[in-house]
Amino acid sequence: MLIRSFLLQVLVLLVTTVGTALSAERPNVLFIFSDDHAPHAIGAYGGWLKSVNPTPNIDRLARQGMLFQNSFCTNSICGPSRAVILTGKHSHLNGFMRNGNKFNGSQQTFPKLLQRVGYQTAMIGKWHLSSDPQGFDHWQILPGQGQYYNPDFKTVEGRKRIDGHCTDLVTDMALDWLKNREDSDKPFILMCQHKAPHRTWMPALRHLSLYNDIKIPEPPTLFDRWKDNASPARHQEMEVDGHLNIVYDLFGPPVNGWDPNKGRSVDKSGFRNLMKMTPAQLAAWKAGFADQNAKLVRDGLTGKKFVRWKYQRYIRNYLRCVKGVDESVGRLMEYLKSSGLEKNTIVIYSSDQGFYLGDHGWYDKRWMYDESMKMPLIVRWPGVTRPGSINTELVQNLDYAETFLEVAGVKVPDDMQGRSLVPLLKGESPRWRDSLYYHYFEFPSYHMVAKHYGIRTSRYKLIRFYQFDEWELYDLKKDPDELKNLYGKPKYADRIAELKQELENLRTRYRDNSDVSVMPAEWQKKYRVDRN
Repeated sequence: MLIRSFLLQVLVLLVTTVGTALSAERPNVLFIFSDDHAPHAIGAYGGWLKSVNPTPNIDRLARQGMLFQNSFCTNSICGPSRAVILTGKHSHLNGFMRNGNKFNGSQQTFPKLLQRVGYQTAMIGKWHLSSDPQGFDHWQILPGQGQYYNPDFKTVEGRKRIDGHCTDLVTDMALDWLKNREDSDKPFILMCQHKAPHRTWMPALRHLSLYNDIKIPEPPTLFDRWKDNASPARHQEMEVDGHLNIVYDLFGPPVNGWDPNKGRSVDKSGFRNLMKMTPAQLAAWKAGFADQNAKLVRDGLTGKKFVRWKYQRYIRNYLRCVKGVDESVGRLMEYLKSSGLEKNTIVIYSSDQGFYLGDHGWYDKRWMYDESMKMPLIVRWPGVTRPGSINTELVQNLDYAETFLEVAGVKVPDDMQGRSLVPLLKGESPRWRDSLYYHYFEFPSYHMVAKHYGIRTSRYKLIRFYQFDEWELYDLKKDPDELKNLYGKPKYADRIAELKQELENLRTRYRDNSDVSVMPAEWQKKYRVDRN
């Protein structure tokens, strides 16, 4: 018995020692994730907003690591993108195809797999998957979309209001967890997920006057009328002109006979959030816009001048929200440095999809067009990823789960559908994918973007709006703004046939058997109300 007891103690000591050694070798992961942050609103991506550049800290992260130029989502909408990241599976397989679905937390996710090998897992901030998080040792989440000011946070103990601005609060909570996590010898993955810069755009009070002294550049396509697109592009409800709400989205006065309650896509969450503000916060908020709103009433702007006013108010508030997120990145990076965690922590910055910042006259996302399909991805991995490197391979949020698992030394399950980015982060040149698959499912709904699926290669994009039996083809090399639809042009017949075959191959490979039937003619007519 004494010998057996001694051997058991030795075995426990060996396991503990080996486990500690492995934990020391495996990197931590800090995953900073925002909502609706378009790559062209990040200085490092060099878009048409680079002269404003609200992201010096994110830019610094890019200089210290790898920037992915061709990073895309599989389904450009908040909840579905998050479900894809957790599962490494397309929406039709993980069951979360549109906002309003409920994520099945009992299914396999990468946090659960990391827990099994000794990682501490934490989820703080925007969750937006309806069910409670599973696979996390610690979680503090915003219920639903969350609110910018004095938001409620939900934990396993219940809900609690916390005063302050949401971006600052999420950062505070993330730092608090890092400083006080239970077992500092274990590796960790912390998912710090911001609400900002999601609609309706409510920056911190300290940023309310930011950019007031400059005119923000306009996108070249601000007054696009979608004449060469398939008909769904003309039937949406996401125009800066006709749908961006002067009262509820922009906190302006109801000028030009504007009925703030008209339309399917009205979002009153911002005004509801004003009711939660403290008296001091509300007074400062109103004062921040008072002079500009009064001037708008005096000037009586109409037509394109009024659209330009709306754009400037929108883009300023959006970029002010981005500034708060960038400050969060700076605070988190500074803590990693001061605490000695910097050298063994991978830092990732991303967002759930891209966003229209007046591009094509729109706001919001959803489409397979690049402004909404592209998502930022920047990775800093000290000692592994070469600083200042740029990757041009076609990657997706489908690849994140597999990447986290390989980083931790965990075998990637066979039923996950993405590819680990680790070889790319190491500077290797493996045989990579030639095309990406995309499928958007939410129609009819907010913004009235028709269901569609398609294929994107490094040069071409083929989209099928199957409910309306319409197609689009774009040559991204000649037409990066996707303004000239080439579908049906005899010159491209062979290319279209090739892309259609590859598209079907992707649908088979990813096991997408969802209904893609054409709507009856009477239903098509109902949704084809051309306002232009």
